[in-house]
Amino acid sequence: MQKNLKIYKDKDAHLRYLKGKTIAIIGYGSQGKAQALNLKDSKFNAIIGLPPKSKSKKIAKRDGFKVFTTEKAAQLGDIISILAPDHLHQEILESQIEKNLKPNQALIFAHGTSIYFKLVRPPKYVDVILVAPHGPGELLRRGRACPLPFSGDHKGLPYRIPPTRMTAFLAIYQDYSGNAKKIGLAYAKGVGLTKDGIIQTTFKDEAIGDLFGEQAVLCGGLSELIKSGFETLVEEGLSPENAYLECVHQIDLIANLIKSYGITGMYNRISQLAEYGSYLSGKRVINKDQMKKILTEIKNGTFIKDWIKEHKGGMRNYQRMKKAYQDHLLERTGKKMRKIVAAFN
Repeated sequence: MQKNLKIYKDKDAHLRYLKGKTIAIIGYGSQGKAQALNLKDSKFNAIIGLPPKSKSKKIAKRDGFKVFTTEKAAQLGDIISILAPDHLHQEILESQIEKNLKPNQALIFAHGTSIYFKLVRPPKYVDVILVAPHGPGELLRRGRACPLPFSGDHKGLPYRIPPTRMTAFLAIYQDYSGNAKKIGLAYAKGVGLTKDGIIQTTFKDEAIGDLFGEQAVLCGGLSELIKSGFETLVEEGLSPENAYLECVHQIDLIANLIKSYGITGMYNRISQLAEYGSYLSGKRVINKDQMKKILTEIKNGTFIKDWIKEHKGGMRNYQRMKKAYQDHLLERTGKKMRKIVAAFN
């Protein structure tokens, strides 16, 4: 463990810093809904801020929340948690929130991008805090992932892996009140994050690391690896069903082994044949030079500028690429195989 790695737990977070405060949740998507419901369960006064025509208004009201316009919620909130999509932050902050901010209010973000890349520039008289969960809102709401349904502990045999843990990042960009860190930790505890640990970071490191991890490894890289592997097998004569089972179905098992035991621990728990082939082939399908290029484009702001341009231009490229994945044979096969596998459970 690095000497400068600071981790906060339950005992470090004090809910008194939320007592008597109104917490305005801006947005009611996956994270907004999960965090608002968790705060409500923790007996805090959470309200929801949404555009007048938002389809989420009915859902939030059905869940028992008072729903206001974004502008009104920002006026009422002592703590304002910005959980709308990142590409909307600039518009929302500039047109509906900034003019209503008062000294000692706190702005909380779940991602460092808008602040680090200066898409938004909050006034100096508010706290600016990052509380970034390491997982989707659905998992945050459930509190824990379900343990996997197998047991044992030796190579070649079934094994038990602990449930997925959800940690989070904490960072402070502005500390006008002098209590920004305490407010951030209290908020993290209120939404259910401190039990598994809050890791201190910076807006810069979270923004760059999160964007790169998503694009090059966890989402973009993994998805393209799966799709390319599936296509290769199908093009060489394997049935789509076989290709799906070989390239997709066991990913969660391998990922959980790595999270629980590390990469070498994972290799110790698969066959030596698979392990040997992995050493030879893994580097042949990964282009590290392209990874560094992607990282450079993230760090210098090229990617963010492209994303904002895409949003303002009507998202045509985004929709085209999304549809290409939706229509792919891999997706049709996956839908079929998930039904087959579910029938055995």
